[in-house]
Amino acid sequence: MSQHSHVYHNPRWRKARLSFLQRRPLCVLCQQVGQVTAASVVDHIRPHRLGQALQSGQKDSIQQAQALFWDSANWQPLCKPCHDRHKARQERSGQLKGCDAQGNPLSGDW
Repeated sequence: MSQHSHVYHNPRWRKARLSFLQRRPLCVLCQQVGQVTAASVVDHIRPHRLGQALQSGQKDSIQQAQALFWDSANWQPLCKPCHDRHKARQERSGQLKGCDAQGNPLSGDW
């Protein structure tokens, strides 16, 4: 099991994820384009890189990554297709592609 996947198999994370999805059950990216889709993934808006930090063994990096991992203000509910497609693209490019229901670019770039 990779370090990255290991952080998501923590019982504390499973409980926090379930609680978050119960409070925020809809995919925010689908909502931005006027669709209603159940969320199944708790996405970290800013990547935490906890697996890499744990692998490095550097105490400061681990503490920073853990803080980002557990900061619920850094979480957003997504459906699996949005997480796998849109979020991956955003992390590669640094921008979210597409438009909201009003036709405004999601990335904020005009």
